[in-house]
Amino acid sequence: MDKEIRSYDFEMRAENREDGKGEIFGRPIVYGSRTDLGWFDETIAAGALDNADLKDVRLLVNHDTSMIPLARSRNNNKNSTMQLSPDDEGLSFRATLDTENNAEAKSLYSAIDRGDVTGMSFMFTVDGVEWLDLESDHPTRVIKSISKVFEVSAVTFPAYESTSIGVRDREALESAKTVLESARASLESERRAAALEKFNKKWRANE
Repeated sequence: MDKEIRSYDFEMRAENREDGKGEIFGRPIVYGSRTDLGWFDETIAAGALDNADLKDVRLLVNHDTSMIPLARSRNNNKNSTMQLSPDDEGLSFRATLDTENNAEAKSLYSAIDRGDVTGMSFMFTVDGVEWLDLESDHPTRVIKSISKVFEVSAVTFPAYESTSIGVRDREALESAKTVLESARASLESERRAAALEKFNKKWRANE
């Protein structure tokens, strides 16, 4: 399955702890929020995370997989530096940042605390989708089931705001185009198979 990325401009908060470390809170996945991906609209259905693999999820900045993770959720246990909480609205998280020893963690914490960074994004794979109005110029893709979440990121420029495209990410838009073309090709293939089956039935009946 191809990995996909979606981003939202959603509130994040930063709080200081008594031990000097910083905590950040946010929501990288939002249910029911319609997103315009240029080629089609998309929503993530409530419950899409019910069977998702959240066993090993990293916290990054701008999806930079070359950087050391600023936090990590391992089996979502209490000893992890990040905890994930699926709920009725989507997925929220709480992460502890080592702001004393990690300059990147300190910079991110400061940017969130000032309100300069508010975007969240996540990398995932899809297990089940439903297409609505696939033959129209602008169909809707409903993500019914997310298979795995690989990482969540704080992003400087959210690729997609919660209701429309903000800063358009060329790679993500091209990926969306490929998804749509694949869905339409699949529909056409099913139609051809059905037409062939109908023809064969008619031919056999006339033998």
